[in-house]
Amino acid sequence: MAELSARGRYAAVMGLIGSGHALSHFYVLALPPLFPLLKDDFGVSYAALGLLVSLFNIVTGAFQVPAGMLVDRIGARYLLGAGLAILGICFAGISIAENYWTVAVLISIAGIGGSIFHPADYAIITGSVPENRLGRAFGLHTFTGSVGITAAPATMILLTSLIGWREALFAVALLSLVVLGFLFAFGRLLHDERSSSVGREAAPAGRESSAGVLFSAPVLTMFAFYVFVAMVGGGMQTFSVTVLVTVQGTGLGVANTLLTVFMAASAAGVLLGGRLADRTRRHGLTAAIAMIASAALIVIVGGFTLPAIAIGLMFGVMGLLQGSIRPARDMMVRAVTPPGAAGRVYGFVSTGYNIGNAVIPVLLGWLVDIGYAHVVFFALAAIMIVGIGTVGVARRPAAGPVAAE
Repeated sequence: MAELSARGRYAAVMGLIGSGHALSHFYVLALPPLFPLLKDDFGVSYAALGLLVSLFNIVTGAFQVPAGMLVDRIGARYLLGAGLAILGICFAGISIAENYWTVAVLISIAGIGGSIFHPADYAIITGSVPENRLGRAFGLHTFTGSVGITAAPATMILLTSLIGWREALFAVALLSLVVLGFLFAFGRLLHDERSSSVGREAAPAGRESSAGVLFSAPVLTMFAFYVFVAMVGGGMQTFSVTVLVTVQGTGLGVANTLLTVFMAASAAGVLLGGRLADRTRRHGLTAAIAMIASAALIVIVGGFTLPAIAIGLMFGVMGLLQGSIRPARDMMVRAVTPPGAAGRVYGFVSTGYNIGNAVIPVLLGWLVDIGYAHVVFFALAAIMIVGIGTVGVARRPAAGPVAAE
């Protein structure tokens, strides 16, 4: 392989892990668009089909820390390939499954494959990307996940209309082979802390116990910060439409358009936040300002009857702010991660994302059920304010040249 320039190497690294990350998120939403067809073919309820998505997410969350430990011990590149292979094999198996329980087993195993991506990807970014590009790399990584989620429903519906749901699932399962092929061809560009000293001194895993690393105050507070950030994003995605319709009197179509504005702005904010994260070391301050401003905007939307265009502008700004938090968040995690522990730490804090997304729909749904839909936006603002408190706690310098401010 010809020697690549620094820019070419960066593009290749992010292309490899970004495509895998997008595909892993794509698979999360590959089945829900097919639920009406699966219901008829397998003769099960929608609740049972919803359980399939829950199983995938529960297993993914449960296995992220063990996957991170393996990343630190044996390296990220090979595990990344294993994750792709597991997902592809499982979804190919689902495409020929004859009953619901076979699908349930396969989707659970697929969750193990999905658990590998965050710890492996973050370890590779830390070990392969120069310090001055880390923020953009973290932002681009998050953005590719959003691309996978966004593309899944339309892709599955289109393919199913053309070739049938089983063939559609088999076709998307084959995508893992494509990414695996690129990983095999260019995988030598991917390094983690075991094989690279990019950005900080490499150190072997295992010098500190996993419990000592994961349950240190800085890492625990960053775990909590992941939970709060996920709760805000998940809350907006699941109940902002309901609140706008029931409290603001917004039409359903307009409310969904406003949510789309928020989500599109969030994706753009991730990329903008990545550039900002490379220009400042004060990532905690950046995140705090964004959360304060977001809280103020959502309080205004929750407290006043506003025209749709005003809500759209506020949702757009809030989406940009919320997206910008994520690269800063990832940089703060890196700052408190000892060398050789990136897999474990990022696997652990990423579990906070699963927990936040699991908790917030139940909490906000309960508020709506008891007649307090008008409180939902204020609750999300309160979560943001509480989340700011976690930013200032994670101050212990990591064992290396990069430290939290």
